[in-house]
Amino acid sequence: MRYNEFERVMSKTRMQRYLFSVSGNTKKAMRLYRLNLTLSQELFTIISCFEIALRNSIDRLYISQHGSDWLRDSIMPGGIFTCQKCMTTANIIQKALSEIAPNYKHEKLLSKMDFGFWRYLFAQPLYNAGGRVLLKVFPNKPKSTPTMNIDNSAVFNKIGLINELRNRIAHHEPVCFRPHHNSISTAFSRKNYDLIKELYRWMAIDEASLLYGIDHVLKECDRIDSL
Repeated sequence: MRYNEFERVMSKTRMQRYLFSVSGNTKKAMRLYRLNLTLSQELFTIISCFEIALRNSIDRLYISQHGSDWLRDSIMPGGIFTCQKCMTTANIIQKALSEIAPNYKHEKLLSKMDFGFWRYLFAQPLYNAGGRVLLKVFPNKPKSTPTMNIDNSAVFNKIGLINELRNRIAHHEPVCFRPHHNSISTAFSRKNYDLIKELYRWMAIDEASLLYGIDHVLKECDRIDSL
């Protein structure tokens, strides 16, 4: 496809950043755009696996702590999320519950919760409401030190970085540039990729075995950086 047609389809505004980063070389701009899409797909796969692993780990823990229908029960009278500070989360659960009624199943309700929901369970009000046990899903988490406190707030922030990357990809934002610049760099993507692997290890999950055959993130990063 000629660049003019490519730009017409993708929009001139969207392509400006790509074109600028390769000094106006239209062939390289199209190649960079396609490589960015491939890297986005690779990262989204890794993030999706992490989200499922995190969700399932939290679910197993809270089933052991609060019962097999803990998510539904959390918003029932006397439930763990019925306090004022947890009202936003309670409303999210209530809306999802209404959408699947009367065919309620715990697994259906669980699947209605997005990545941000699982992240916010580590926020202080929800962490307290859940019994302050949620860090048990990270049995290999390093111990806090006088200079580095690795508590629920630290985990909340780390997951937030991954959620930010996920949202960038979902909204078709590029992951092949240095943040807030027009220069090609996969440092941001590599940093978050390393963070995901670190959190897998904190969860006592062998990420190399889990992602065997589907993880090509670094290969795609190298292709972009060598452009």
